[in-house]
Amino acid sequence: MKPIIGVTSSYTDDRTLQTSYDNIKSVTRAGGIPIVLPNLTDPEEINELAESLDGVLVTGGGDIDPTLFGEEPHPELGLIHPDRDTFETALLKRCLDSNKPVLAVCRGCQILNIAAGGDMYQDIYSQTDRELLQHTQRAPRSHASHVVEVEQDSLLYTITKRRKFKVNSFHHQALRKMADGFRVTAVSSDRVIEAFESTAHTFVIGVQWHPECMTEKGDLPSVQLFSAFVEASKQSEK
Repeated sequence: MKPIIGVTSSYTDDRTLQTSYDNIKSVTRAGGIPIVLPNLTDPEEINELAESLDGVLVTGGGDIDPTLFGEEPHPELGLIHPDRDTFETALLKRCLDSNKPVLAVCRGCQILNIAAGGDMYQDIYSQTDRELLQHTQRAPRSHASHVVEVEQDSLLYTITKRRKFKVNSFHHQALRKMADGFRVTAVSSDRVIEAFESTAHTFVIGVQWHPECMTEKGDLPSVQLFSAFVEASKQSEK
């Protein structure tokens, strides 16, 4: 049977759930069945939902409430959605506890790190003291705009078989302190953390870019990443 992949969602001011169709198609192309998840806040409901899934794709979106990692809001902090933060934090903790496969993208990789005890820059451009690349690219979402360098002894390298490849980039927040049990596996040339993975789980990977926007055009690392994620989810026990 095809694995059931939970796909997290944003919501608009009129309380409408939304996710990019790129998320849906990337999962289906890789052989999974995507289910768009509501932003539940009841712990028991979240636990039951997590148990029903074979894997979770934590998607991109808006900014994250900095009080989750002990900071006040920075002037450059963008729009936050507290219910989404609550839901994804609880869902990810449950997935980590049960060794559920997780692929976390952009905002998703940030909330994954926070859920596990790490933190982040609220705005890399004003909170770092070095010259940075353009991490909020002004190009189509399917365009790969800068290079990442991958650690050779990582799961990401095992999947892609590449030390360097180009990715797209749409973020102004980024990882800072990694949570215990996670290791950095890719960085950009300006030393921004671009990917990490768990050292204690079968498949828990976070990437700062948006591979879901690149699978339709056949970008090989993106296709390989989704294929490996769905394959790991096939082995997941509910």
